[in-house]
Amino acid sequence: MSQEQQLANIEPAAKRPKLDSTTNGSMASTEIDEGLYSRQLYVLGHEAMKRMACSNVLISGMKGLGVEIAKNVVLGGVKSVAIHDSGNVQIGELSSQYFFRENDCGKNRAEVTLPRLAELNSYVPIRSHTGELTEVFLQHFQVIVLTSSSLEEQLSIGDFAHKHDIKLIVAETRGLFASIFCDFGKDFTVVDTNGEQPISTMVSAISQDVEGVVTCADETRHGLEDGDYVTFHEVKGMTEINACEPRKVKVLGPYTFSIGDTSALSPYVGGGTATQVKMPKVVHFSSLRESMAAPEHVISDFAKFDRPGQLHLGFASMHEYIKVNGRLPRPRHAEDADAFVAIVKEQNGKIAVAVEEVDEKLQRQLAFQATGDLCPMQGFIGGVAAQEVMKATSGKFMPVMQHFYFDALECMPTDESVLTEAECAPRNSRYDGQIAVFGATFHARLESLKYFVVGSGAIGCEHLKNMSLMGVGCSPQGHIYVTDMDTIEKSNLNRQFLFRPWDVQQMKSNTAAKAVKDMNPACNITAQQNRVGPDSEDIYNDDFFEQLDGIANALDNVDARMYMDRRCVFYKKSLLESGTLGTKGNIQVVYPCLTESYSSSQDPPEKSIPICTLKNFPNLIEHTLQWARDKFEGVFSQTPDTARQYLTDAKFVDRTLKQAGVVPVETLQSVKTALVDWRPSSFEDCVRWVRLQFQQHFSNQIRQLLFNFPADQKTDSGAPFWSGPKRCPVPIDFSTDVETHLDYVVAGANLFAGVYGISGTRDRAAVAAIANAVEVPAFVPKSGVKIDVTESDAAASANQVSDESMVKTLQASIPAPSTFRGLKLTPVEFEKDDDTNFHMDFIVATSNLRAENYGIAPADRHKSKLIAGKIIPAIATTTAAVSGLVGLEMYKIAQGHNQLESFKNGFLNLALPFFGFSEPLPPAKSKFYDTEFSLWDSFELNGMESGKEMTLKEFLDYFKDKHRLEITMLSQGVCMLYSFFLPPAKAKERMDWKMTDLVQKISKKKLRPHVKCLVFELCCSDVNDEDVEVPYIKYRFR
Repeated sequence: MSQEQQLANIEPAAKRPKLDSTTNGSMASTEIDEGLYSRQLYVLGHEAMKRMACSNVLISGMKGLGVEIAKNVVLGGVKSVAIHDSGNVQIGELSSQYFFRENDCGKNRAEVTLPRLAELNSYVPIRSHTGELTEVFLQHFQVIVLTSSSLEEQLSIGDFAHKHDIKLIVAETRGLFASIFCDFGKDFTVVDTNGEQPISTMVSAISQDVEGVVTCADETRHGLEDGDYVTFHEVKGMTEINACEPRKVKVLGPYTFSIGDTSALSPYVGGGTATQVKMPKVVHFSSLRESMAAPEHVISDFAKFDRPGQLHLGFASMHEYIKVNGRLPRPRHAEDADAFVAIVKEQNGKIAVAVEEVDEKLQRQLAFQATGDLCPMQGFIGGVAAQEVMKATSGKFMPVMQHFYFDALECMPTDESVLTEAECAPRNSRYDGQIAVFGATFHARLESLKYFVVGSGAIGCEHLKNMSLMGVGCSPQGHIYVTDMDTIEKSNLNRQFLFRPWDVQQMKSNTAAKAVKDMNPACNITAQQNRVGPDSEDIYNDDFFEQLDGIANALDNVDARMYMDRRCVFYKKSLLESGTLGTKGNIQVVYPCLTESYSSSQDPPEKSIPICTLKNFPNLIEHTLQWARDKFEGVFSQTPDTARQYLTDAKFVDRTLKQAGVVPVETLQSVKTALVDWRPSSFEDCVRWVRLQFQQHFSNQIRQLLFNFPADQKTDSGAPFWSGPKRCPVPIDFSTDVETHLDYVVAGANLFAGVYGISGTRDRAAVAAIANAVEVPAFVPKSGVKIDVTESDAAASANQVSDESMVKTLQASIPAPSTFRGLKLTPVEFEKDDDTNFHMDFIVATSNLRAENYGIAPADRHKSKLIAGKIIPAIATTTAAVSGLVGLEMYKIAQGHNQLESFKNGFLNLALPFFGFSEPLPPAKSKFYDTEFSLWDSFELNGMESGKEMTLKEFLDYFKDKHRLEITMLSQGVCMLYSFFLPPAKAKERMDWKMTDLVQKISKKKLRPHVKCLVFELCCSDVNDEDVEVPYIKYRFR
């Protein structure tokens, strides 16, 4: 059967049987594997992924760019992928094609790629095609991607695709130059232009007018823009507007907007929420042939505003050069470059959108690099192009309209005279594509680099892939170190492409190292499983850092990033920092003495939920989910952990009693709760406990709240108490016939049983029977119960001092630890991705029950996991693009660039699409006397210079004599070693102590053997007794 017949006979996804490893199976369009796609689902959503699962995609050209696009598309999960290439593997293509091996040379590119590509996602059938791209073959695809076609073929296929409403993407790279073109048809519907969550805002007023004005509650900014659409819910009085057809917004100010004619509606009384509605947008594309004559550009770098026109001309002229000469211009070949520039000028005279003046220097660079094949460029362009495939198949996010050109010429050496034709000529090497651009000498420099990659998750996998193909660490002098203490989970497989299903539960770093070693056997790589931090400084010590040429972070938390940033500043090492959030990504270059550090600027802190809102007045599902998560942590983790410490630590009570405020009472109450009040002896006790918890949280507490503040309660000003963000709650009556009620009891009872080592059960009928038999005491509201209404009330309650008599009473009520012999408590550590452990079952049920109390729309498990689990949405396309940009900055660092304008910090949002690049900021400068310094500077002091170690007196005198600085305070870590206000006797005693003895005595900790240097912070005054800011001190004593 021919390829065309096979494609014609593709069964619908729901009917297709499981196939072998080269064609894979498929999941029904309604059965998305949330365990695999969870992080991507938070970016695209279920509907978009269902649309993707209906699309057959053809990717033509299986060199580095083609395979990068294919990799991201296959990981994304479309209906099927066909890969096409009629050529054979050549050794130089291993510069960027990570599925080729040296023994594949001479074999067909598509056939070699197929089995390795198929391993990435068993749900996506993959086929190879090595023949011509006929119209009969092409008609079976919804999206066609061309990466190595001639211009004639691009135009021919472009005309066919445009006529038959097949989406077309054309992508090319030439060394440090790249191009993407998109044509999604005459009328393409974008269902969501930016991917942002719809905005909701509470309403305090809606006017009856020809142009009705909406005012937001509590002077909260609405965040809407002109042209947005909104609908309304829970509005009182003007009820006709509830669930109305979306109304167009005109912004009048930060707190007001108009929504059109409301004059015929009923008068507004109160309440309500305005919610943004994402409206479909139809965009119109020209065919490639039409667009070549009248191009529309997406700007990739606003500092290069004139580049798109030049590169549009240059890329078209390159095809003409190939047509005339039958090959690409040779690397650094002057005659070939001259001939290319002549063609560029000739073409410029023929086209309708001619540039005013041909940039000959730029066009010669394009000719010099025409055969260049750089893995970081393929990563960046492949990520962007693959996202366009996903847009084409899903309608999610705004496509590239229509041409995108990019260059990274800043990566070139400042002195290009070293790049001769001989230096850049092919050597029958796997690195020929890179040597063509940078030369053999620079390539040898890359091979000798020693790099530390911190993290081997999604970005870490991409970094390691890029480095290995670039040749980093591939000489005897070079090395890559990678550390990651995590194991591989199923959800990682959707974007961490070095891992396969059979690697689940293996260590990430080991698996990633093995994978890149397979890609490039010359790569010297050491995998480790250490957490970077103070505890691992005996491993990542002075010797380790001083050998490095640079560090590339691939971390998922700010604390670890800031720690590595401090290490890089201390050792004066370059740091490549990057991160992603859905379709958004950023990179930052930290370069010694040239740029600010990562920690020099910080994102604003996340907006926290007020305590009184969480406890008594939730109005959003985020509030109820946080409340549920707090209950989970408090009941199943913190309380049993506190009790466990009481049982196992003899000094626990003494430490607790020394704590300030209400901590002693709260801590002892937790111990009593776990060991006395709650301690079960059977699973029936666990069910009984959780049934009473249900009554307490979802009925009794609500009744008490309504007793204190009835539904018709008024404030002192006469306004309704239950208005605006305060939603009047309703108690819930328990019933095992209601699924959510039983979910709560089953999950809670099993979790509670697990804490005490009691066997549970998943038999819902059995649990229901026990729950129904529980006797629940009647609730009588109490007078005099204080409920916090404002944040100041909540803060005052939190700052109360423990009552001494209450502390003693609690102590007396808790039996001695010895009476609990045999009791083993196991606190629960929250794990969101295990659907069998009851964790998310409990949180979803708890949150939705509380939401029911307050009339808040419930959240499904998927949304609840995102919010309660604080999941960072992620997608392979952004990861690949960001890591590609990091690789480009690595070239610059290896080149030895030392000018700010050479480096690029970057921010991208593939959804819009938007690309922003800027020079890194220089470090802030300070000064004492005539000495200027930044965060990169320090006093470097050898404490052993005289043969014996310095004393504190000698240390102080050194700064007084050498730098004219009077040290008024000296600290190391959290320990104050010396200050001007020390008692004279204590100060005198310390003066004769050696500096290392001083540190050890004050900190009461011995210096670990690996420590060769101490960091001292100091406060100083100058000769005029004025306080001056000075750098820290590096004090070397070994």
